[in-house]
Amino acid sequence: MARYTGASCRLCRRENMKMFLKGDRCYSDKCAFERRSFAPGQHGQNRFRKVSDYAVQLREKQKVKQMYGMLEAQFRRYFERAERIKGVTGETLLIMLERRFDNTLYRIGFASSRDQARQMVRHNLFSINGKKVNIPSYQVRIGDVITLKEKHQKNELIIDNLEGAVRRGLPSWLELDQSKFQGTVKALPNRDEITMPIQEQLIVELYSK
Repeated sequence: MARYTGASCRLCRRENMKMFLKGDRCYSDKCAFERRSFAPGQHGQNRFRKVSDYAVQLREKQKVKQMYGMLEAQFRRYFERAERIKGVTGETLLIMLERRFDNTLYRIGFASSRDQARQMVRHNLFSINGKKVNIPSYQVRIGDVITLKEKHQKNELIIDNLEGAVRRGLPSWLELDQSKFQGTVKALPNRDEITMPIQEQLIVELYSK
C-alpha cells in the first residue's frame, strides 16, 4: 500500500500550521514549525503570491488528508460515503475521520501521533470488545471498549503517552481507565470538539466542481 514517507515537519510548514504529526516533538523546542514557520523549498519565504479560490480549497483538502494520514483515493472514498449520509456533508466527513480506530487511539492517548497509533493497530496491540482489530480505518461505535493487550501494559512509551494525554485532557466522547489500560467510546464525536482550524466546506466545494 502506498504511503507518504517524507519528512512530516515539511507538511506542517507547507500548510502554515502545526498539525502535531510528530507527537511529543511538536510540544518541544525541537519543533521544526516553531523554528522555521514558512513553507519548505527555495521560495518558501515568499508570502506575497496571489492565491486563487481553487488553491485555497486544494490546500484545505491536502491539510486534512495529511492530518489524518491518508492518500487521495482513500480520502475521496470517505467523501463519497459522507455525501450519501443524511446531514451536512463536511461535518459528516470529519466525524467519520474522527471515528477511525487509529485516530481514536490517538485521541484517548495511547499514542502520541496518528502515525504511531496506526503502527500499534497494525501490530495487534489492542482489542475492541475483546476481539482483535488490526484495521486502522475501522469505525468505532458507541459502547466500544478498547483494551491494550496485557503483555504490552508495561511498555514505558505507552505509559508516558497516557500520562501526557491525561494532562492535556480527553475529548468528552471518550473515557479512559488508565489503571486498566482501557478506553471507552461514550458517544459519537461532535464537530465542536474538533479544535483544529478546518474549513470543511472548502473541501465540499472542491469535490463538487
